Amino acid sequence: MLEFVAAGFTLANVYFATRQSMWTWPLGVIAVSLYLYVFAVAKLYSDAGLQIFFLAMQFYGWYHWARGGVAHSRSLGAVTRLSRRGWTWTTAGVIAWTASLGTLLHHYTDAAAPYPDSFTTILSVIAQFQMTRKILDNWTLWIVADVVYIVVYSYKALYWTAGLYVVFLALCIQGYREWKSGLQ
Repeated sequence: MLEFVAAGFTLANVYFATRQSMWTWPLGVIAVSLYLYVFAVAKLYSDAGLQIFFLAMQFYGWYHWARGGVAHSRSLGAVTRLSRRGWTWTTAGVIAWTASLGTLLHHYTDAAAPYPDSFTTILSVIAQFQMTRKILDNWTLWIVADVVYIVVYSYKALYWTAGLYVVFLALCIQGYREWKSGLQ
């Protein structure tokens, strides 16, 4: 039941992010707080730890977008793209952190899926930061992460969450299209 409630709040959180609405942030605070517990129980430790990061990022994004009100959040540093150098650093970071965190989880915990869990965690960290800065490419990272999340959550029998990530996949495509229209 808690997983279902967490999925509902997370769905609302992502929907409002695609719309560049301030509501994304308070809904996100509730969603990540619930999922912290759900993932810890499922022994998806990277995902559980990621929720702590997401909680901090919810407050950071809320502050960043709210500095000048909703109108300001839409124009705040207008939507931009990563440079080639940004993509190079992103790719290198994902590879290095996935290998490092995955190895730690594999050797020192009873993690259920250490490398896929680590991969989605680092993609999510980078994508979340990019979202707070209104970088269009956050949606591309979320799309890749969502595909892997669907497989991992299905494997762990977290079917409500896997289904949620199918919906997220569609919302990420919508978010990409909507944010692209605001690209400077």
